[in-house]
Order: sequence, then structure tokens, then C-alpha cells
Amino acid sequence: MSSDTYDVAIVGGGPGGYVAAIRAAQLGLNPVVIEKERVGGVCLNVGCIPTKALLKNAELVLTMRHGEDYGITCDNLKFDMSKAVERSRKAANTLVGGVEYLLKKNKVRLIGGHGRLTSASTVEVTSDDGDTQTIEAKSIVISTGSRSKVIPPVPVDGERIITSTEAMLLNEPPESMTIIGGGAIGVEFAYYYAAYGTRVTIIEMLPRLLPVEDAEISAILEKAFGRLEITLKMGARVEKAEAGSSGTTVTVSIDGESETIYSDITLLAIGRDPNTEELGLEEVGVETERGFVKVDEGYHTSVPGIYAIGDVIGPPLLAHVASAEGINLMERLAGHNPPPIDYDNIPGCTYCQPQVASVGLTEEAAKEQGEIKVFKMPYQASGKAVALGATEGMVKLIADAKYGEILGAHIIGTDATEMIAEICTARTLETTTTEVHKTIHAHPTLSELVMEAAAGIEGEAIHI
Repeated sequence: MSSDTYDVAIVGGGPGGYVAAIRAAQLGLNPVVIEKERVGGVCLNVGCIPTKALLKNAELVLTMRHGEDYGITCDNLKFDMSKAVERSRKAANTLVGGVEYLLKKNKVRLIGGHGRLTSASTVEVTSDDGDTQTIEAKSIVISTGSRSKVIPPVPVDGERIITSTEAMLLNEPPESMTIIGGGAIGVEFAYYYAAYGTRVTIIEMLPRLLPVEDAEISAILEKAFGRLEITLKMGARVEKAEAGSSGTTVTVSIDGESETIYSDITLLAIGRDPNTEELGLEEVGVETERGFVKVDEGYHTSVPGIYAIGDVIGPPLLAHVASAEGINLMERLAGHNPPPIDYDNIPGCTYCQPQVASVGLTEEAAKEQGEIKVFKMPYQASGKAVALGATEGMVKLIADAKYGEILGAHIIGTDATEMIAEICTARTLETTTTEVHKTIHAHPTLSELVMEAAAGIEGEAIHI
């Protein structure tokens, strides 16, 4: 048994924990990161990064399937999903190695093992071989992330009924797949597998895909998925799922009528649950609600000296939110006075094609707050989109009718997830649609669509 003392002990080395540790070191604090698996968390290892690598492969596969549109023809065209998986693992491993280097560069100690809080200032760390050590710290940060959510009617076995972790590791596309959940995770995997020829069926309990997005955006995505021959079962409640030797059956209820869907594999993609078990939270008095750690605006838990950030404190369960919270908390602990995070200005992104990105209010929500102006700029009006052969989609801006304040932005189309940052910056600076409109954007670029949408709010759009 050994004991070490630090300014900050961070339990969990994901995008919240490792970023917090590096920022702490930059501010002159002495941090330690405790991680039972690999640094980078779900995001780098089995989430954000490897799935985006897979989706790039899917995009290339579909481009090659329609190569004649670009004057490209091939004989005996073949697609090897195992190579896509191999490339995605390489991307993940490269970035994990990069994080390990950054921690070392910033003199952050990384301890491998399971951390369990034993008091408001101590963490017991148990390594894989059973050795234990006690870490003492002035402050403890819980940043243990989340895992795929499971429900009793859908017994996950990791082979026939799987989660997103197994879905990104299949070396061959199944002939058919049922995906339970039409949120971001579900639609990304639907796009990926459909590109490789899998017959995909999506089951969503709510009336439309991506139910948290603007309704018009969801409608455009549903049409795009229709062209990929993805079957959509909206407003469907899952009653049970069963796995057999040759496939799976999922029984759903739609408008009171029961229907059974057969497929080789079923993917459960209905969200995520926080990793708050076996951390000693109850013993030290840290309060939770529905599994999530309760915190105030400064990320304090119910126990002085113990803090929490990232997925463990609840929605939005996004890597970039966890990182921002980690930085904000470390600056507070170092005696700075950073402004609070604006949770109304956090972008949400979905990386299928067409991509979806949004920030702020939907049109429906904005109407409830007062008089608004809405303008929709279609991709087909963009010279760059036409040149790319990517004319599906639109930029939709929602603004306050009186002052031109940007209340929300919703983009669907190629590079939507890159374009949304301009709107987030504009909203941070309280920029009006007039100012976005009068900012000259390079031609030809897709970002011109944002400029033209802002011009449209002012009644001055040129290319539509």
C-alpha cells in the first residue's frame, strides 16, 4: 500500500478527464489521472473517432458505387469492411498515443486501475493484478463517462444483439440489420452498413428520425435514407427482441398492432447510461439522480471537495461538452473566474451523409418565445455544392424578428458539421444576421450558404 498527494485527482481519463488534467497542469496545479482502461475514453477508443473513420469509408464506398456520375468506372469493384475497421482502429490508437504523449509532456501522472472514492480527499486505486494504492488530493473530480444504454426487452449478447461497441468491429457486413433507436448513433450506423449493402431497418419510438432536431431537417434525412433503401419504422415501441442461431427477431407495436422484424443482427442504440457504479459515491455521500451525479453550476457535488464533469452529470452527453466542463472547472480550482458554459450554444452533430448539425432553438421552440424570422437556403443554390455533386440539404436560420439575434441554426448537407461553428461563434459574440450577411465569405464555398441564409433573413438573398 502506497500513498501520494496531489492538488487534483481525476477519476476517468476520457475527453473530460484528460483535458482537465492538462489544463490543470498549465495552471500550475499538480494533477493525477486514474483510468482503468485506456485514456481517451469512449470517444477516442470506441466512439467519436473510430466511427468517423468508418463513416468516411462508407462515404467513399457510396461514391465509388456512383462513380459513373464522375466519369469513373471500375471492373470487379470490391469493398473490404475489415480494412475499414482496421483503419478505424489505427486512427483510434494513434490518437490515444497522442493523448498519452500530451499527458507526459505536461507532467501529468497517469495511474492505471479502478478508482474508488474512500473519502472527500482520497481515492483507492486497484490495478488489474489486485495491487492497491491510495491517492490523496485537495480536490477529486469524477469524470467516468457513460456506456451504451440497455433495456430488459432487448437482451444484449454481444454477438447477435449488439451495442455500438460491437457494431464498429464487425469485419463483414451482415445481410440484414435491425437498429433500435433513430438518434445520432442509430442513423450513423444505418448509413455505414447500408453503404456496404446491408438491408437496414431503423426502429424509433418517436415519430421521426433524429427527434431532437428540427422537424424539417429530420424529413430531409428520412428522404435521403429512403434512397439508400433503409426501412424506417417510426412511432414503434419495442416489445421484445430475441436472438437465435441464425438471426434475431424484434417485435414492435405500431399504432396498437404488433409486427415482427427478422434480421441477422440487431443493434441497440437508444442512448447512454452514466458510469457511476462501484465508485464509492454512496459511501462518501455523493448524491445522484437517475444514476447521474448531481452538481451545481460550479460542478460541485453534494460533498465539498468532490466535483463531477462530463457524461456522469447528465445531458448533453457530448465529448466537447465534457472537455469544456473540465477546462472550466480547473480554471475555477486555480482561482480564476471563467464565465459559465453557455449550454444553449452547444452544437450537436450527426456524421452520416447528408450530415446534420444544429445549435440553439428549433423553429417550433423559437415560435413559443416570440416573433421570429426564418430563412432556408438550399444546397442546390450553392455553386460549390453543385461542383461537388452534393446538392442535397439546406441551411436554416432562425432569428429574432426585431433585433436579428440568431436564435437557432439547422444545417443538413455535406460538411454541415464543420459549418455550424460559424454560427456558434456568431452567437457567442451576439452577432446579428446583418453582420453575418455583411461578412464577405470566400467563393465558391459551402459557407456562403450561411451568409445567404443570413441575407435571406434580411430579405436580401441573391441566389434564390
